[in-house]
Amino acid sequence: MAVRRKRRNALRFPALNVLLANEGGAVPSGTAPYGLLNVLLSPHKAGEAGGKQTVMTVAYEAAYAAWKTNPQDWWAEAARGIVWDKPWDRLFDPDLGAYGQWFAGGMLNTCYNALDRHVEAGNGDRVALIWDSAMTGRIVTHTYTQMRDRTAKVAGALAARGVTKGDRVIIYMPMVPEAAITMLACARLGAIHSVVFGGFAAAELSVRIADAQPKVIVSASCGLEPGRVVKYKSLLDAAIALSPHKPDCCLVLQREQSPCALTAGRDHDFRAAEQAAAPHPCVPVLATDPLYILYTSGTTGRPKGIMRDNGGHAVALWKSVKMIYGLDAGDVFWTASDVGWVVGHSYIVYGPLLRGCTSVMYEGKPVGTPDAAAYWRVCAQHGVRVLFTAPTTMRAIKQLDPELKLAAQHDLSKLEALYVAGERCDPPTHIWAHEKLAKPVVDHWWQTETGWPITAGFREFGLFPFLPGSGGRPCPGYDLHALDDNGHVLPRGTSGNLSLKLPLPPGCGPTLWRDDAGYRRIYTSDFPGWYRTGDAGMVDENGDVWVMGRTDDIINVAGHRLSTGSMEEILASHKDVAECAVIGVRDALKGQAPLGLVVLKSGVDRPETEIAAELVALVRERIGPVAAFRDARVVARLPKTRSGKILRATIRKIADGETPPVPPNIEDPAVLDEIGAALRG
Repeated sequence: MAVRRKRRNALRFPALNVLLANEGGAVPSGTAPYGLLNVLLSPHKAGEAGGKQTVMTVAYEAAYAAWKTNPQDWWAEAARGIVWDKPWDRLFDPDLGAYGQWFAGGMLNTCYNALDRHVEAGNGDRVALIWDSAMTGRIVTHTYTQMRDRTAKVAGALAARGVTKGDRVIIYMPMVPEAAITMLACARLGAIHSVVFGGFAAAELSVRIADAQPKVIVSASCGLEPGRVVKYKSLLDAAIALSPHKPDCCLVLQREQSPCALTAGRDHDFRAAEQAAAPHPCVPVLATDPLYILYTSGTTGRPKGIMRDNGGHAVALWKSVKMIYGLDAGDVFWTASDVGWVVGHSYIVYGPLLRGCTSVMYEGKPVGTPDAAAYWRVCAQHGVRVLFTAPTTMRAIKQLDPELKLAAQHDLSKLEALYVAGERCDPPTHIWAHEKLAKPVVDHWWQTETGWPITAGFREFGLFPFLPGSGGRPCPGYDLHALDDNGHVLPRGTSGNLSLKLPLPPGCGPTLWRDDAGYRRIYTSDFPGWYRTGDAGMVDENGDVWVMGRTDDIINVAGHRLSTGSMEEILASHKDVAECAVIGVRDALKGQAPLGLVVLKSGVDRPETEIAAELVALVRERIGPVAAFRDARVVARLPKTRSGKILRATIRKIADGETPPVPPNIEDPAVLDEIGAALRG
């Protein structure tokens, strides 16, 4: 374990268990257990594993067994990758937080580990961050020295306005370098940042201000979307007016696309404050002290603030970048997400920088800025080794460029793998990306609460054979099982409530912000000794994990509990379908009936009624009459969050005749009216 010295200030699921909880878990008569999976995998099963399968499996199993045999030694060894100001007193203290915390008594600074130590090791000229803005046409790079120096100055600007260890700072910014720099500046001071996704409505921002009670808010004059400018400052002003808590001051980054007026006595120009500030040194904090609060979307009343601590977070992310993604110092890692989401926190900002990688921050869209080749241009131009994005991104590209002809215009020889997460990747999209890119495509599963992947494929150990639809195998640190509704562990190959045996590993949120009781009520009270993920799925006989969606995506049709995820897989396998969603709508006779909404690929010119009839027949063929799937409708687009997740619960409410509130994280509210019209038609 490195201890930092005192220093001068230096700058097979789809058709397998279609009836998830049909008494006894039986598959309906006439349904081949692996029918759909075999259909989907038939071109891919042979020859993928070869002689490598044993090596891959042995390497992974050895690592997992080493963790399970002695988890404390395993994590103590991982912690050697982090520089500590003071070693921990207890590796794990079960009396802290909602279920315990890691590295209790240890002291460190996350910003030092992400920036300063790389500079001090002689790597200050290495590029830390590439900002590529398709919206402005600009590309800006920051070396590790430049990032450290700017971060130290922004930390000084915050300190000059009274921010000290433990204070909260809300960051409400677009995808600009200053967002990442401000996050790191807070970590440098020991302050707690809470990033709110840029462009969130004033009401949603206000409840987060009220809950976090920030001393300072850092924002920007505007954000940029294709065809429009989002004026952040007016949203911020409205949110502060609504909130009972008022910040002492605001730092506002002026963007030339839409400068804003500053409120006298409260607002300060970000750049001027940075330039005038004295660099601030790193402040050591306890490993168990909060690093950040990240509020989950769609909350009502008091928002649910996931709290992340410093020590476990640094260790887990440092370890995961190499173990999962196969990247190390100097490698270029592009996570195509937003710093407002957990993916951006973990793998745009902290993970890559802790490991000494070069991280790409992109301001733009996968299509429309300017076309469906946008992501391939970024990968080629910056030498990206691993791209991490959401399945919905791949479906959007697939819809407009199904043969990936535009990708062929770019040199992707340095791109070694594509990772996807955020929602389950349907096998047809998984297979399409694998075939067209001729690269490994790895689906992995995790949550805001965990902060890093629960399951994955592991480039450090050698990737598992290609298995579309699976989210990989559990990462060392996670003891994952499917439980029945009484909390009993189910046999492998049986569907249930995917749950993690406590304690959770380092990096997972140890509690909710100022709400241990709320954490226990939401996550651990249903199954004592377990963390309930809220996802339905199974661990198969080989240890591969199949996540079929949230447990509330299970519908009850005439007493049969069916997975909408399995039906979505079937619809997505149709040659004309780009993406889809299946929901359960109220039915007077059966309780619920499945309804499919599909978006067609670009250029499809066939009668919609003909396609709908084929889809109904396809589900009946693959699952059987028990699915009672009789209604498929073509829509122009599906409502999604800004992070790309389909808003199935909102669609379901519209289909049931309700008027749901507009989700605060929806990408375009106008799509709700379009869906309503399609459902009434």
